[in-house]
Amino acid sequence: MALKGNLRDFSLTQLLNLVHLARKNGILRIEDSSNRVWLGFREGKLAYGGFNQDDNGLVAILYRARKINANQYRTIKERASSMSDKELGLLLVSAGYLTQQEILQSIHEYLISIVKRLFFWTSGTFAFENDAPLPTDRILLRINLDNLILEGSRQLREYDQLKDEIPSLDIALKFCDRPGTNVRNLRLNQEEWKVVSYIHPKNSLKKISEVTNLNDLEIRRITFGLLQAGVVEFVKPDGFSPKRTINPGIPNTNPHEQASIIKRIIQRIRSL
Repeated sequence: MALKGNLRDFSLTQLLNLVHLARKNGILRIEDSSNRVWLGFREGKLAYGGFNQDDNGLVAILYRARKINANQYRTIKERASSMSDKELGLLLVSAGYLTQQEILQSIHEYLISIVKRLFFWTSGTFAFENDAPLPTDRILLRINLDNLILEGSRQLREYDQLKDEIPSLDIALKFCDRPGTNVRNLRLNQEEWKVVSYIHPKNSLKKISEVTNLNDLEIRRITFGLLQAGVVEFVKPDGFSPKRTINPGIPNTNPHEQASIIKRIIQRIRSL
C-alpha cells in the first residue's frame, strides 16, 4: 500500500528522512496544481528523478550541465533518438567525448537540483510507491540523503526567517534615489545581477523569480541583501504591509564607509 499525504502536513525533509532511515526502495511522486515530480530510491539512496517541466533525458542533462554545446546537443538528439540513456552514455565514453565521471556528475547535479526545488513546496500531494521498479533504461545513481536532509532543514530555517522580513513575493522593488546610492558599487554574483536587471516597479518579486529561475529562498535572500545594502526599496501595492519595516542604508556613515559595510553585509548574506 502506497504512503500518501499532503505537503502541508509532511515536509519533503521528513519524507526523505523516512526513506533514508527505513532504507526504502520505490518511487516518491509529488504533484501540485501544475507540476509533477518523481524521485526513485534504492535502499534509501536517491537513484533517479524527473520533473515534468524538464527534458529529463541524458542529452538534455549534459547540455544543461554545459558538457556539450548546442550543436552537439542537436546532433546527438537527432542521431541517438532511439538509444537509451545507458546506451548513449556508453557510446559517449567509448568515443572519448566525455568521461564516465563527467556523465555521472551531471546526473548527480540534476537530481540534487530537483530535490532543492522541492524544499520550498508548501502544498501538493505525495505518494510513495514501495518497491516500485525503477526504469531499466536510465543511469541510476546511489546518492546518500544525509547531506540533502541537513541542507533542507537549514534552508527551511533560513526561509522562515526571511519570510518574516519579506512575507510576500507579490511586492515590487525600485532603486533608491538617495545621493551616493549606486548598485554598481556592489560586488554582486551572477544571480544577483540577474535580479538587479529586472528590478522595476511593474515587476513583482514573484515574476522576477520565475524569469531568473530562482526559488523562494534564493529570491528572498538576494532581495534582503539589496534592501540591507540600501540600493532598493519596496514599492507597496494596495493592501501590502511588510511584517517589519527594513530600514535600508546605513545612517551616519560617509559613502566610503557605507560601501565597506555594504560589502560585508552582502558577504554575510551569501554565507547564511
